[in-house]
Amino acid sequence: MFDLASVLSEGQIDGDQYFGSTMVTIDVARAAPKVSDDCDTTTSRRMEQLLENDDRIGEYAHRLAEKEALRLAGKALLEPQIDFQLRRTGHLLHLDIDIEATVTT
Repeated sequence: MFDLASVLSEGQIDGDQYFGSTMVTIDVARAAPKVSDDCDTTTSRRMEQLLENDDRIGEYAHRLAEKEALRLAGKALLEPQIDFQLRRTGHLLHLDIDIEATVTT
């Protein structure tokens, strides 16, 4: 499903700190060829429930946040603190990821 996702990231350095966010949006309707069920709101609700209980989502969020932060900051980051939330709007699934870290000099 994540290969169908749209990813939007932003971030900035303030002093020696980096602050950024990444939003991953999955349009369940685009997944119709990969899913046996109708790709409607009911299916997106079930997918949200499955993803909420999947530890791999946290791992994915951490990897993506660090990758995007490194790309935007252009510097290595120390001790990144990452927070993420999964939510659904109709047939769209959103993974919102926030990251804060110290920038290496």
